[in-house]
Parts: sequence; structure tokens; C-alpha cells
Amino acid sequence: MNVYLQGLERAITLILSGDKELVEITFRSLFVSSTAVIIAGIIGVPIGTWLGTLRPVLWKNLFIRLIYVFMGLPPVLAGLILFLLLSRSGPIAKYVYLLYTPTAMILAQLMLSLPIVIGLVYVVAEEKAPVVIMTAKGLGATRLQTLTTLMKEIRFPAITALVSAFGRVIAEVGAVMLVGGDIEGKTRVLTTSIVIETRKGNFDLAIALGLILLFVSFIINSLLFSWQQGGKSK
Repeated sequence: MNVYLQGLERAITLILSGDKELVEITFRSLFVSSTAVIIAGIIGVPIGTWLGTLRPVLWKNLFIRLIYVFMGLPPVLAGLILFLLLSRSGPIAKYVYLLYTPTAMILAQLMLSLPIVIGLVYVVAEEKAPVVIMTAKGLGATRLQTLTTLMKEIRFPAITALVSAFGRVIAEVGAVMLVGGDIEGKTRVLTTSIVIETRKGNFDLAIALGLILLFVSFIINSLLFSWQQGGKSK
């Protein structure tokens, strides 16, 4: 028990001291995960909204099932697929070599977050779509105006989808470790650092990183909750 208490005490000391390595790893994690989720939102919210307005057809049902499958895609498998695409023998390397860079890590997390955003937004959009489409048609709105209106109607569930995606990608290890390589000072993030420091026996730093990861999740979810409550009260 003393080992754990000492580790916790050293972790808090490290956090309060503003350790340079700790700050660097934290900001890199936030940058990689936030960028991936923002891109997923830009692509996924319109696609999920558009799918929600379509009538049930064979290709739509197959596509939605595929999205649901990818919502549970194992991070290691996503990392492996991207690793093969970005490696020297892959089809992309002859144009640009991205392996073991933050860009590769962003792409890996985008593979994980995009299906989550599309799937969750689609469910809400499909529920809201009939009323919005009927009203929009009555007012003579165009297809684009209808989609825009529907996106406004589901903005709070869409934000929830983005936060859910963020929660998944910032906590995953396998994909970013495969394509990022966990290079110190370049591609090391919170989750990979926790694994490495635990293996090295640096429990104080590992606990500090874990506390920061927990704190980041708490802040993001608290902001979401406050925003949702503010929206409901209007």
C-alpha cells in the first residue's frame, strides 16, 4: 500500500511542478485526439444527417451495418491496417511517408472516431428527420436547407457523439503505438507513456499521466453536461 501512496504523492508533485515532459505529452495527446475528432465531426455529422433523411433501401441498410461494425473496430486492427498502408512497401509511401508521425496517429484515431460519429448522428437524425422534412417541404425549403435545419435540430446529440468519439480515441493505445512508434519527444502520448513508464517501473510518472488522462476526460464531459443543460434551459 505504501508503494501506491508514494507513487500518488510523487505524481501529484510532478503535476504541480509543471514537469516539461508531462506537459509535452499531455498537449500532444490533446492535439492528436482533438484534430482527429474535429475532422470526424466535419465529415461524419453531415453524412450521418444525410443518411437519416434517406428512405430504407438495400445499399443504405448495408452501409449502416458496416458503420456499426466499424464502431467496434479494435484499435490494434485499425493500427495494423494503417501501418500496412503507410509502410515503405505500402501504396502511400511512394508519394509521402507518414509512418511514425503525429499525422499517422491522427489518421488512426480518425479511423476509430468517424464510424462512431456517423452511427450516433444517424440514429438521432433518422428519428428527427420526418418532422423536419415535412415542415421544410411545407415552407418550400431546398434539400440543402432541410439538411442544414436538421443538423441544427440535432446539434446537442451531435456534440455528444463527438465527445463519445473523443473519449474512445484519447484512451486507446494499440493504434497510436503501431503507427506512431511511441518515439520520445515526437509521437509519445498519454496512453502509450503509461504503458512504457509502468514497464520501466516509473510508477509515479505513470500515475501522474493516468491522473491527467482522467482529469481531461472529466473536463470534457463536464463542459458537455453544462452546455447541454444550458441548451435545455433556453
